Amino acid sequence: MMDWTPVVFVIFKVLVLGTGMFFAIKWHYDQGKKKKAREEEQRAVLRASGKVAVVFVLSLLGLGLVTFVFSRMLGLDLTFP
Repeated sequence: MMDWTPVVFVIFKVLVLGTGMFFAIKWHYDQGKKKKAREEEQRAVLRASGKVAVVFVLSLLGLGLVTFVFSRMLGLDLTFP
């Protein structure tokens, strides 16, 4: 029985370390894929944020123009002193 103990422990150790190395390599590979996807996602979010900002500024300018025209129609004096 004592002759088999080191063989069993060595085989067990090789299996455990081999499995651990496999999952470590797989985890690092998956993290690299996620990083690329995350960069693409950040670009999409920035692009959408830019579009929202442009729409907001254009809406603000349009509202100012409508307000100015409506005020002139009512005869309000909008000149600076």
